[in-house]
Amino acid sequence: MGWVFQRPLVTLIEIAWRWLFGVPFLLICWHRAQHVLAVLPPERAGLSNIDTQNPWIAATQLGEAWSSYEPLIANELRWVAPIAAVAWVVVSSLGRNLVLRRIEPRIAFRPWALVPLQAAWLAAFCGVLWCWFSSVSWAANTHISTQGEPDLIGYSIWVIFLSLAFFTVWALVSWAIAAAPLVMLLEDCSPASALARSLKLGKGFTSKLVEVGMVMGIVNLALIVLAMVFSAAPLPFSDQLGPEAMHVVWAGALLFYVVANDYFQVVRLKSFVEFWKAFRGERAGESAS
Repeated sequence: MGWVFQRPLVTLIEIAWRWLFGVPFLLICWHRAQHVLAVLPPERAGLSNIDTQNPWIAATQLGEAWSSYEPLIANELRWVAPIAAVAWVVVSSLGRNLVLRRIEPRIAFRPWALVPLQAAWLAAFCGVLWCWFSSVSWAANTHISTQGEPDLIGYSIWVIFLSLAFFTVWALVSWAIAAAPLVMLLEDCSPASALARSLKLGKGFTSKLVEVGMVMGIVNLALIVLAMVFSAAPLPFSDQLGPEAMHVVWAGALLFYVVANDYFQVVRLKSFVEFWKAFRGERAGESAS
């Protein structure tokens, strides 16, 4: 953490490549959202009649509105999602290679070789996210119904359990795909070979990568909680501060989360490099020679 903190340019590169993709993507999403709202105005979907005093009724109304918007949003995602996925894979491959070169200068500039590995990471992440959403939908369908009294306690228990379970699973298994680009660039091998080697790093190296993945996941949760606390702290004084000041506070909380999250992503990469040197550096050098 100290090494990364003393070299802010590395974190700035991480922030830059993420927002090189993120800003255009958010603008496209905003434009298509405006198109969806023009086709189906909020008044026709019932969003203007949300009962803010009764959370259960409001949730039912939001569910009905979502059913109306779902086909329109799915139609937009059919072309937005593939383009966004390709753009993210290309931009992230370039940005991740630049960050790794700043961390370890002997790493070659091979962003095109990172494309298959970044695509594999994105596919795995989307798969885990889809499984989580499907399981939470099952919990909602079995515990919440408009026909009778909803089992909110049972639903909440399942949501918490499933969310923590999938979060833990992702932290435990994502290290292999996350470490594969580093293995490929440091050991000068193909993407397929790097992915295979990342699954056979040895007990010591693997345990460290799993530990780092779990710790970074916990840090990410802590950052989300801190950002929520920062954004909610001025709410008792919102009448005195005014809506403009609250918008500034919320934007500041979001900026804090984005910068801090990217900083810890670079910390994770730095730790991967140091562990590789400790566990595989000399052996990999001997194999290459």
